[in-house]
Amino acid sequence: MSTWESVDLRAFYDGREFEAWRWMGSRLAGDGADFRVLAPAASGASVLLGTPDGETREVPMTRCLNGAFLEAHVPGAREGDRYEYRIYLRDGGFQDHCDPYGQEMELRPAHRSVACDLGHYEFSDDAWMASRTACQDRPLSIYELHAGSWRKPGPDPDAWYTYDELADLLIPYVNELGCTHVEFLPLAEHPFDGSWGYQGCAPFSATSRYGAPEQLMGLVDRLHQAGVGAILDVVPVHFAIDAWGLANFDGTPLYEYPNDAVGVSEWGSHNFMHSRGEVRSLLASAADFWLGAYHFDGLRLDAVSRIVYWQGDERRGVNGMGADFLRELCDGLHARHPGCMLIAEDSSGFPGVTRPTAEGGLGFDYKWDLGWMHDTLSYFQASPEERRHAEGRLTFSMMYFPNERYLLPLSHDEVVHGKATIAQKMNGGYDGKFPQARALYLYMVAHPGKTLDFMGNEFAQLREWDEKREQDWCLLEYPLHDAFLRFRRELGAAYRAHSALWERDYRADGFAWLDCEQLAPCCTAILRRSEGERVAALFNLDSAEHEYAVPLPEDDKGAVGVTVLLDTDWQRYGGSTPDGETVCHIGDGVLVVRLAPLSGVLALLA
Repeated sequence: MSTWESVDLRAFYDGREFEAWRWMGSRLAGDGADFRVLAPAASGASVLLGTPDGETREVPMTRCLNGAFLEAHVPGAREGDRYEYRIYLRDGGFQDHCDPYGQEMELRPAHRSVACDLGHYEFSDDAWMASRTACQDRPLSIYELHAGSWRKPGPDPDAWYTYDELADLLIPYVNELGCTHVEFLPLAEHPFDGSWGYQGCAPFSATSRYGAPEQLMGLVDRLHQAGVGAILDVVPVHFAIDAWGLANFDGTPLYEYPNDAVGVSEWGSHNFMHSRGEVRSLLASAADFWLGAYHFDGLRLDAVSRIVYWQGDERRGVNGMGADFLRELCDGLHARHPGCMLIAEDSSGFPGVTRPTAEGGLGFDYKWDLGWMHDTLSYFQASPEERRHAEGRLTFSMMYFPNERYLLPLSHDEVVHGKATIAQKMNGGYDGKFPQARALYLYMVAHPGKTLDFMGNEFAQLREWDEKREQDWCLLEYPLHDAFLRFRRELGAAYRAHSALWERDYRADGFAWLDCEQLAPCCTAILRRSEGERVAALFNLDSAEHEYAVPLPEDDKGAVGVTVLLDTDWQRYGGSTPDGETVCHIGDGVLVVRLAPLSGVLALLA
């Protein structure tokens, strides 16, 4: 364990410490282990160490440095030993807590920390780590999943694949799907399965549901060696209320706000107090830990609006200390982890989320475009008759899109709590949902911005996600679902192969409307450009076939040939148009295509 002389306590109390995980918590040392905890208001503390025979040994801790910290060396402590801190309170009582900086925990409902040494694992991903980027001018297609319910080894809700078993199954699947990155819902330890990890208790402990920390390191390492990036959801806003966790840690609200008006979240959890340096250093160190110790390529920060605005309510005003925390966090992580990506889940109108901090922004790489998501799904839920008067739901996003670097999400939040799955949301009956869902995903790929899609959507799952059950893989026995997965795989391959769809996502010259005024009923057309190619995407979201003719922009009228890359109505995808027989040509600066009802075509211009 680091000596106190190597610790910058001023940085810790100022909220600028990114490496507290290296000197706090437990560390194996010599003939035992060292333990350190922050508990400034406690009257004392002890380490409660579980012994192999089931007994518990209590070892008193001594105050050190400025008296806010307590530490102990415990001879005989070994890797794998269970421990917790007994925090003695000023009123004479005590409360046992897991280690806020602990790096492993028991499986719930047990909640002790576990002494571990993460130095055993040796990564083999040097080439990946040296060449990775935030992908702003590269393809970025994210497959979001919940590790416990993507696939399961049996019907028991408590039966899960381990991290290394997940690697065996997940890596070939994601590569076939054409996704560039996997994003895991939170993997930091959490007591309640139904929170999906969003109400955590130990910011540095990989959940033991799926195995040991080294197994998670192996999963990330193997993803990298297979050419797939790894992103992790983290929750810097709130934490679980369990008494053995972070709540009232030293008898006072050490990590949360003391006032319930801002201290209790809308989910009933405790809000982190971002104006307190010790809290900021805890959160910054946790972020650094996942990027550094585990080699994750990026972090998606949950509920950012609840940090920049009090309780996420713009009417309450900006939480200046919260916004400052995010700026310092983004700058610090980018400096420490070149090529990492930081993603904000933010539904607010806070300006400059992805603008550099030097220009007054927050410094994120991407922001979720939840407006695009709501408008687009609303359009596809409407009948073709209503769509004739609702084209703005498809076109409005490009009015504000240049303001941020947006990522287009169809996430876990959209397939739960009575919202229906993405495929089920489509207008009409069972058979009619598939062509519309195919057109939706082509529109998503053609629209500027990187993309994220939740597990199960790729084969048109129709049952809402339940964290206790695996996805309905049995649906692939049905032709429409199997064909839908084939479509998604080939769409993913087309996306990665054609630079026009990603190279200039955030440049004005990378996008143009060919038609946003419905030259044919319920039809719209997009042109995407890169340095080396031009790709058009044309859509007919009407219930009737249309021969769709759209003029090309002046700079593109030199195009004389066109190659259809993909038609969502091809028979191989469950449609009615013979594969490869889509009628499409260019004449006199006009692109003409015959579009089946509820379909879209992706075409390369030459």
